[in-house]
Amino acid sequence: MSTQPTTRIFLVRHGATQLSVEDRFAGAVNVELSAEGIFQAERLAERLARDPIVAVYCSPMARTVHTASILAKPHRLALMEREGLREISHGHWEGMRRADVETQFADEYAAWDEDPFTFAPQDGEAGVNVIARALPVIREIVLKHCGQNVLVISHKATLRLIISSLLGFDARGYRDRLDQSPACLNVLDFKDPVRVRLMLFNDVSHYVNQPQRSDEHLSKWWDDVQGNK
Repeated sequence: MSTQPTTRIFLVRHGATQLSVEDRFAGAVNVELSAEGIFQAERLAERLARDPIVAVYCSPMARTVHTASILAKPHRLALMEREGLREISHGHWEGMRRADVETQFADEYAAWDEDPFTFAPQDGEAGVNVIARALPVIREIVLKHCGQNVLVISHKATLRLIISSLLGFDARGYRDRLDQSPACLNVLDFKDPVRVRLMLFNDVSHYVNQPQRSDEHLSKWWDDVQGNK
C-alpha cells in the first residue's frame, strides 16, 4: 500500500510596517517594511535557512515581496507572485486610523465588526471574497509541489481566512479567534488540497520570547462579558 507524500507549507505574514504600528487600515496600501519588520524577517530567514524549501510564493504587495526576498535569499530562489495572496481591501477606510473609522463611519464599522466575513466597507472586500481568490492559490501550490516544502508569504487577514477555511473553523470570527503577528510562522502539512493538519501557529519565537497579548484590535465580542455575540 503506497502512501501519499506530505506537502509542507510554511505560511508567513510579512514583517511590521509603520502603518501597522499606527493602527491604520492598510490592506490595499502598498506600504514598505519598517526597520523592525526587516529585523523580524531576517530572524525568520535564519530560522528557516536549513529547511529544504523548493519554492517561494508571495503577494505582489511591497511589504510581502520584501519579506519574501529576505526569506528566499538563503535558498537562492526566485519569487512567484500571486494576486490571490493580496491582503483584504478595506475600501474607503484605507490609510485611516481605526479609531477615526469607528467615529466617522459608525454604522458601517459596527456592521463590519459584527460580521467581517460577509460584510465589506464601501469599495472594499468581505472575507468570503478573499477566500474565493486565495484558496485556489493554495490548491495550486499543494498540487504542484507534492511532497515538498514551500514558503508562502501573505497578510494578516488573508492568512487567518485561509487557515479558518482549511481547518473548518467558522470564518465569521476570524478576527477574534485567530491572530497573526508580524513575520509569524505557521506550518501546515497537506496530504492533498483537502486533507490538512496545522502543525505550528503564529510562532514568533525567532524574534520575541513571548507571544503578543490579546488586548487590542479586536471586535466588541471580545469584551462582551455577557457573551451575547
